[in-house]
Amino acid sequence: MLFEPFTLGPTRLGNRLVMAPMTRSRAVEQNTANALMAEYYGQRASAGLIISEGTSPSPNGLGYPRIPALYCDDHVRGWRLVTDAVHQRGGRIFVQLMHTGRVAHQLNLPAGARVLGPTVETCPGEMWTDQSGLQAHTPPAAMSVADIAAATGEFARAATLAIEAGFDGVELHAANGYLLEQFLNANVNTREDAYGGSAQARNRLVLEVASATATAIGAQRVGIRVSPFGVFNATGPYHGIEDQYLALARELSSIGLVYLHLVDHSAMGAPPVPDEFKANLRAAFAGCFIASGGFDRPGAEEVLREQRADLVAFGRAFLANPDLVARLRANAALNEPDAGSFYTPGAKGYTDYPTMSC
Repeated sequence: MLFEPFTLGPTRLGNRLVMAPMTRSRAVEQNTANALMAEYYGQRASAGLIISEGTSPSPNGLGYPRIPALYCDDHVRGWRLVTDAVHQRGGRIFVQLMHTGRVAHQLNLPAGARVLGPTVETCPGEMWTDQSGLQAHTPPAAMSVADIAAATGEFARAATLAIEAGFDGVELHAANGYLLEQFLNANVNTREDAYGGSAQARNRLVLEVASATATAIGAQRVGIRVSPFGVFNATGPYHGIEDQYLALARELSSIGLVYLHLVDHSAMGAPPVPDEFKANLRAAFAGCFIASGGFDRPGAEEVLREQRADLVAFGRAFLANPDLVARLRANAALNEPDAGSFYTPGAKGYTDYPTMSC
């Protein structure tokens, strides 16, 4: 089943393998996608669907150095290089819209941008800056209702620009402790207004962003990624998490989103997502369900065969193997990823991984 075609809303996929979104930090000039990035994604166009690295819809969301953005015409032109490269090789690509929120340092933001979060609580830990190395995260400003409305509009505008840039759709990043999950997670969101204080209120921002984005480009071109039980960026499980996410899934299904992408980070040391909850989440969402988290070919085929997912995402395996689809078909050995070059500028560890024919 892994190599069978699949129809995702209006988008025909050549197989059921998804290239998971992975930060690569190669947008070195004004956070703009470039020819090197086009080469990287074009090399991996045999994936049924590519989901791009996290791409900020706002100057305020550029918390990491050299991550790409999508909020102006220059960004559209840069990303067009990427989408053309993928489409010319028969691939399909969604852009992941990621606002880093409080996971940021001011040195990484453009002039005039602000570090924002649901509250003034600073994210624990450190952030890399090209100017000064590792630094403690910058304390965020608590978002006002006006700030929230502005951010929602930025997501919708970025989605419109994504279609202009040639993307087949967008994925909303509501996982890994970035802005949307900062509002979802009770350990981070301690507000007591319409956007916090209850599960319904914590879900509100994500639902408003999903609705605005779906209105802008059509719900069948919008997916979302979630990571309940993840622990990145000081999130983590909390009382009532399963009921909250099931309610969220039902609401997202009502909006008509094309897919729900569930991340299980247990392969990287996080608590596992309970199997019963995964099944309940899948049942609560009417659209396509994407499973992600440490899969190999046998594991991916098992989830598809048992109808626990419709598509399966692979991360680091795609990073290190531009021809991953062919390698999995042939049960061939895989290249090992070079962790030292995950986030460094340049082609090393990015576009220079060998294919089977090399």
